[in-house]
Order: sequence, then structure tokens, then C-alpha cells
Amino acid sequence: HGGRPDAVRNDADTVMRFLFLLAFCTAGPALAESVIATRVIRAQTILSAMDMALVDAEIPGALTDLSAAIGQETRTTLYPGRAIRESDLGAPTIIERNQIIPLTYSAGGLRIETDGRALARGGAGDMIRVMNISSRNTVSGRVIADGTVQVGQTP
Repeated sequence: HGGRPDAVRNDADTVMRFLFLLAFCTAGPALAESVIATRVIRAQTILSAMDMALVDAEIPGALTDLSAAIGQETRTTLYPGRAIRESDLGAPTIIERNQIIPLTYSAGGLRIETDGRALARGGAGDMIRVMNISSRNTVSGRVIADGTVQVGQTP
């Protein structure tokens, strides 16, 4: 029975290969980290590192880097253990609703400035509606970091 030990050895090799492949395939990829809130965070709160934590879980749509959220303002209330998504955050508000703000229009060499009343809150880069105080017309414009709202073309 000279062939039988080889058959057992081949079966043992096959079993070892199967176990190796099984272990390799079921180990799976390392999970991504997701950012979650550590406490109730009300809307319009500026986030700090103490407000959130990283967890070893891949939560669809969640931020994966704490630094992306630090200094941002919450747009909605966030609850402990819940994922923080990009849509939950925005630039810190620099214009409040009903605030009188400089409204500018620039096109080519022409620049017109007037006062407007903000009809919404907004941070740098946000589009908000503003009522021109002189004409009472409502226009939309982009909030600039200096607190003005730019309508029309940018210089």
C-alpha cells in the first residue's frame, strides 16, 4: 500500500490550504474610523475636539477625520453616539438673520455698494437671501469672510 501515505499527505495539504484561505478571507479589511458626537450638541454650536470621538466602525456618510469638524458650526442638534456627517456642519455663522450688512455687486470695473438686511444666517461661502434696504428688492448672494454679501459676478 505504497500509495496510501501520499493520499493522506495530499489530503492534509489540501486541508491546510483550505484553513489558510479560510483564515485569510474571513479576516476581512480593517474597519474605517467614523466621527460620532460624545454629548448632545445643540444646533449653532462651534465644535471642539471634546464634543466628538473616533470609533472603529464604518458608518456610511460619517466624517472620518476629527480635524474636518473642529471649528465648524452644527446646523442641526447632534446626539451622543450618532455619526457626524458633513451635511450636519457648516462654516461658523458670521451673519445673523435681520442683521444690516454691506451688500456689494461687482462686474468688470463697476462696483456698487449698499446696505441690505440678511433674511437668513450664513457663514463664509454660504448663499443667503438679502433684502436691499434702498429698493426693497430681494437678491441672493454669497457670504464673504469679511461679513459682506457679494451678489452678481465676483471681481
